[in-house]
Amino acid sequence: MRFRKGDILFGKLRPYFRKVIMAPFDGICSTDIWVVRPKPGIDARFLFYLMASQDFVDAANRGSEGTRMPRAKWEFVTRFMCRIPPHAEQQAIACILGALDDKIELNRRMNQVLEAMARAIFKSWFIDFDPVRAKAAGRQPAGLAPHIAELFPDSFEESQIGEVPKGWCIYPLPALIDINPPRHIPRGVIAPYLDMAGMPTQGHAPDFWIRREVGSGMKFINGDTLLARITPCLENGKTAYVDFLKDGEVGWGSTEYIVLRPREPIPTVFAYLLARNSDFRAFTIQRMTGSSGRQRVPSTSLADYQIIAPAVDSLVLKVFGRIVTPLFERMRSAMEQSRTLVALRDSLLPKLIFGELRTPDAERIVGRCF
Repeated sequence: MRFRKGDILFGKLRPYFRKVIMAPFDGICSTDIWVVRPKPGIDARFLFYLMASQDFVDAANRGSEGTRMPRAKWEFVTRFMCRIPPHAEQQAIACILGALDDKIELNRRMNQVLEAMARAIFKSWFIDFDPVRAKAAGRQPAGLAPHIAELFPDSFEESQIGEVPKGWCIYPLPALIDINPPRHIPRGVIAPYLDMAGMPTQGHAPDFWIRREVGSGMKFINGDTLLARITPCLENGKTAYVDFLKDGEVGWGSTEYIVLRPREPIPTVFAYLLARNSDFRAFTIQRMTGSSGRQRVPSTSLADYQIIAPAVDSLVLKVFGRIVTPLFERMRSAMEQSRTLVALRDSLLPKLIFGELRTPDAERIVGRCF
């Protein structure tokens, strides 16, 4: 199916997933996607929000055919009836909802930059050893203040795995990071649950989770890192840093997670940044076992991974934490704001689309959020 920039693309396969976007460019898409173009008098962004409304998605879902892979039927949704306001009001509604989406997108991009900064520092210090290489070459490490550069050795020494920074050690992963540390929630209580669908492939935090009765599954607390261990989730990069729970709260999720937690005083974000590193991910993927389609990496195999690092109580790790942890705190704050904005958008959307709320009232509500 060909589409143009500005067309509405609606995923008709399993429509309850609510996959709808406004195309940002011309292109070709799957035949499992409806390409919708507004007729004269209909604002494209208003149409986008109409098709993104839960009422429309529910209507598409009711008209689906098929059991395992249900597909929405166009003939059914053409009977969907709703109020279409004058064009100026359509634009006003789209502008209000678009302002919320713009802020959500701005937060997402900011978090991308912050996480890229954290990952670059981790790779430079603990994978590529850039500060050590610079000092060994008689240069000042780029981007480091002199008092931080002083913390790094100025030479390498031979080891059984090659050159390592002088005075640093080769640790098996469990010496620095606990694998599946014990967490406890009584069965039957209601607790935050993060399923595999909510695990992010990019970025540190899930967009959503639910609360449900505790059953069998991995348990975690704030500061833990979750690594999906089953194919294709592992290869797709499903990894999360847990920072969305309340103080003292224990969450739970799929049995296909591996929970990682650095030993004190190592900063907790160390495990997340390691889990996002390409070398570590290649190591875990190579150790997947099992039949095709159900392969998974045994958590015990992570004990074979080696980390080159200074002493666990070294100033290098402490300074690393002081630099990187605030970046994650800013990301957490932005994610909390985005979740609030998403909830506000989703509550305003049907009321504006179906005429239950006047645009001036919605503008006042949205204005209080910025």
